[in-house]
Amino acid sequence: MRALVIDDSRTMRRIVAGALEGLGFETLQAEHGRDALDQLEAGAEIDLACIDWNMPVMDGLELVTAVRANPDWRRITLMMVTTEAEHSQIVRALAAGAHEYLIKPFTPDAIRDKLDLLGLVPVEELA
Repeated sequence: MRALVIDDSRTMRRIVAGALEGLGFETLQAEHGRDALDQLEAGAEIDLACIDWNMPVMDGLELVTAVRANPDWRRITLMMVTTEAEHSQIVRALAAGAHEYLIKPFTPDAIRDKLDLLGLVPVEELA
C-alpha cells in the first residue's frame, strides 16, 4: 500500500512517514496541498493520504475538497493529521470527505489504531 504524507513541516512528514513505513506502507511526501494535487494529477497511485490542515499554498481542507471532487480519486482514504483540535474543525473536515482525524501530538500507536479502524493495517501487523 502507498501513502502520501502532506505537511509543510519536513520533520512532521518524516515522523508520519516513518510510522507508516513501520506498518508496511510505501510513502511519498508533499509539502502542501497543491504539491499533493500535482502528484496525483501526474498519476501517483496512493491508498492513503495523511493531511495536515495548516499549510501554505493550499491547506488541508482545500485538498480534501479537491480530492473528493475528482471521481478518479474516490478510493483514496483521507486522514487529517493536524493540531486543529476544535470540534467544529473536526466536523468540517469529516463533512468535506476526510475519513479519520488524528490530533497532533500523537504516538505511532495512535496512527496504527486509526488505520486499524479504517481497515488499512496489514493483517500480519494485527497478530
